[in-house]
Amino acid sequence: MACVIRVLLVDDDALVRAGLSMMLDGAAGITVVGEAADGREAVAATDAHAPDVVLMDLRMPHVNGITATRRLRERARPPEVIVLTTFDTDENILHALRAGAGGFLLKDTPPAQIVEAVTRVAGGDPILSPRITRRLMDRTITQAGAYEQARAALAALTPRELEVALAIAHGRTNAEIAAELFMGITTVKAHVSSMLTKLGLDNRTQIALLAHDAGLA
Repeated sequence: MACVIRVLLVDDDALVRAGLSMMLDGAAGITVVGEAADGREAVAATDAHAPDVVLMDLRMPHVNGITATRRLRERARPPEVIVLTTFDTDENILHALRAGAGGFLLKDTPPAQIVEAVTRVAGGDPILSPRITRRLMDRTITQAGAYEQARAALAALTPRELEVALAIAHGRTNAEIAAELFMGITTVKAHVSSMLTKLGLDNRTQIALLAHDAGLA
């Protein structure tokens, strides 16, 4: 008999999980073995059900999808992870792929393509939505010039500010940065504010992307 691909669904929207479950359970060679409502539950559900593939949302309470993906991929026998989200920012894409996701799909992906993605990723073949592939290609084309510009911009930061910038690029919250770098949250916020002023940026996401462009994260 051919092996059946065991799938775990992780999404804080019960209706999304129900729709995915109906779709995937109706596909040949795939069975849904469990569900989880956030990244924390995903780890426990993986222990309980030993899925081959996890369909992972990004924005969830308690533990987000990127952190959950990283934790699952660090296991001795990690499942493959396909991120399935409505949020296709460069930051989310890069963080998910760096965390070990084998696929990145948008929730408007046609059902047949989601089924195909589960099959392909289970076989070790990474897959991205066409829109995501196009964005990564565009980013690569412009990255050579962006690298030098980003390096020059980050040279204006103090060593401590650069540490904070790298932590932001790795998706850390202010509280997590404070704990990792042994400083107060107020100090972290002050560093962020200073960096935004020095770099002429508007938000933390732009700091993260600048660090990525510089090849530092």
